[in-house]
Amino acid sequence: MKTPQANLLEATIAATGVLTLRMNRPAARNALSLDMIGAFERALGKIAGDAAVRCVVLAGEGPAFCAGHDLRELTAARAAPDEGRAFFEETMLRCAGVMQALVALPCPVIAAVEGVATAAGAQLVASCDLAVAGEAARFCTPGVDIGLFCSTPAVALSRDVSRKHAMEMLLTGAMISAAEAFRVGLVNRVAAAGMALDAARALAEQIASKPAATVRAGKKAFNAQAGQDLASAYAIAGRAMVENLLSAEAREGIGAFIDKRKPKWQEG
Repeated sequence: MKTPQANLLEATIAATGVLTLRMNRPAARNALSLDMIGAFERALGKIAGDAAVRCVVLAGEGPAFCAGHDLRELTAARAAPDEGRAFFEETMLRCAGVMQALVALPCPVIAAVEGVATAAGAQLVASCDLAVAGEAARFCTPGVDIGLFCSTPAVALSRDVSRKHAMEMLLTGAMISAAEAFRVGLVNRVAAAGMALDAARALAEQIASKPAATVRAGKKAFNAQAGQDLASAYAIAGRAMVENLLSAEAREGIGAFIDKRKPKWQEG
């Protein structure tokens, strides 16, 4: 499958159901222009409705994963009579929609990070379910250095790492290494430089081999209980477990375990 603006965002799907979504604006370090955000909106809308997609790998073309918002585009908008307010509001609203759409996708999303992921680029990484970084990858939220605190990246970042680690990144703007990103929980794995995409695809293949309905239900339940108080979280998770136990996947999987045989999963 190809997105309408394949020059900005390209999607290819393997027979296993692993879809690679690649940002393709290397000269601008894959910055999130409004056109790029629009390409994400269209692509994620299609992926959400495609049962053949079992896992998504998000990568960037060129030397950077994503450098965040397009500051040249934002600066040009200041020439408008409202000094850019309407454009800024549209950009932030639609970008937040993309981040939420990533979280809401039925299938898991894995970021494959090479080079830098800065500001809204780090926000993209934090919005994915999992992340694999090449050992030379680096991450930061440097808005504070240019008078623009990374408030929207902070939403995803503060839900991915501890409050104090998030605040240190936001208040200092300092670049952190892939090893440090692993230590604080921003990424799951660190691969050799240049091998993040291969490692992310291998992880995606592992996930894609699991029963698709179970993975989708599990992601939905995980996100639903996250951030709830303890009692509410257990209520949500308990209902999810009951529905899961009644599913064909659990019936087959548990039966296969008891019978000491390999389960036969349904497609889709």
